Amino acid sequence: MIHPKFKKIAAGLLAVSLLLSNSICAKADDRADRIAEHQAMPIQSNEIAGWPAGPVVSAESAILIEADSGTILYSKNIHQHEYPASTTKILTALLAYENSSMNETVTFSHDDVFKTPRNSNHIAMNPGDSLTMEQCLNALLIRSANEVAYAIAAHVGGSWDKFAEMMNDRARELGAVDSNFVNPNGLPDENHVTSAYDLAMIGRAFFSCETLCKITMTPKLIIPKKKEDLIEWNQMALIPTGKYAYEYLVGCKTGYTDSAHSALVSCAEKNGLRLICVVLNDENPEHNEDTIALFEYGFGNFEKINVSQKETKYDIDHIGFFYNNTDIFGTGQPILSLNKEDCVILPKSASFSDLKSDITYDGLEAGQAALITYTFHNVPVGTVSVNLASHDQNYTFEREEPSASPDAQDNSKLQKTKEEKKAPSFIFISPVLIKSILAVLAAGAVLFAIFCYLRRNFQFSFGGVLRSSRFNSAHRQSSLRNPRHDHRAQIREAKRRARRRSSRKFNRKG
Repeated sequence: MIHPKFKKIAAGLLAVSLLLSNSICAKADDRADRIAEHQAMPIQSNEIAGWPAGPVVSAESAILIEADSGTILYSKNIHQHEYPASTTKILTALLAYENSSMNETVTFSHDDVFKTPRNSNHIAMNPGDSLTMEQCLNALLIRSANEVAYAIAAHVGGSWDKFAEMMNDRARELGAVDSNFVNPNGLPDENHVTSAYDLAMIGRAFFSCETLCKITMTPKLIIPKKKEDLIEWNQMALIPTGKYAYEYLVGCKTGYTDSAHSALVSCAEKNGLRLICVVLNDENPEHNEDTIALFEYGFGNFEKINVSQKETKYDIDHIGFFYNNTDIFGTGQPILSLNKEDCVILPKSASFSDLKSDITYDGLEAGQAALITYTFHNVPVGTVSVNLASHDQNYTFEREEPSASPDAQDNSKLQKTKEEKKAPSFIFISPVLIKSILAVLAAGAVLFAIFCYLRRNFQFSFGGVLRSSRFNSAHRQSSLRNPRHDHRAQIREAKRRARRRSSRKFNRKG
């Protein structure tokens, strides 16, 4: 016979287990509903004519871009406000790297430690403890330690609030348009928001830093402690030791809170094509699967095209000026040339001739004469700069000297050298220069016409009197008809009269 006391305990345990079971089932149902809802959302990039259809993902917001050009390959609610959770830390790490040295000492304050929720990620630092900035960045990106983020913010910005201002300023500089950062770690705050687009723009700067990328790929974190070193393993699943290891991964940063759900910002590179992927308000492990699917979509459907190798002709403002092999001064060298490194990103099913281009003269950097923006069905796919010849360091025009020992020549290396020294196959004549020349020529033609008209119809006296050439012509005709008005005729007439008078006098004397 069971004692009544044990019956009560058993009943209590059964009630708790039922509550937990119901809670788990409710959460599972909510999770399934969110995934279904997110998967049903439209993918904006799929609406572009001729654009490869992208995969269905469980994230509410997702973006895939090419890192160098910023070309958007996949877009789903990319400007929707989302909670970034710990993906915030890529901006914190970037600011720390840009504004401090790796051997600086960062000391933890009371607020850094005790205002960090104990149920959040941390490395158990105490007030007064110190780490180098390098150790802080490792703890921030590998363990996602929140008290470390606070300590970095105070060290770099002077205070958390000033560091938040730095975060927002730097985000705008990098092209962010939707974000408002209020803390350095992404802990829940209704005013701390971003978007997939903004994190991709920030990611372009973050993943361009080899040091920060290597930290995110490090499998183990070791923090020296007085009693015993702290050892933490990198839990991000995309790194080489992770469950979803992705062979082309360059770097990544995960994030999670109850309100943000799962978030992941990552970068991968294959065959010279570097892609950045952001998924927000996703689930676990779907955020890893979605990221891999998007990377495979990008690598499988797009290619990088060097513009200088494809562009052969450019119609400037539709006035018929084209590229050619000789510049307008006949030197045989380019006045301007396309940047040899600039590329566009194209669907593999499209060709370079499918692109439309537009030339602008705004926002130029030193040595640039113009910018040409290429679009595919109104989608920007890249920009190439038109550089002044004096600033183009990629071209030389020296004659190649033959090798002293023909037997020692490496044909492949020789061919590569020739290609590097080869001048660009075309030049670009700026419409500003063309229009200026045409204006000068037109003005000169008008002045010449006026001069010819005046020269034909008028003559100028040294006394400043302007006489009509028609008047002068009539005067000459009149002189021919009336000898008295002609000076030479008057002289001849005077001589005849003198001879007559002389003849009369001679006759009288005779």
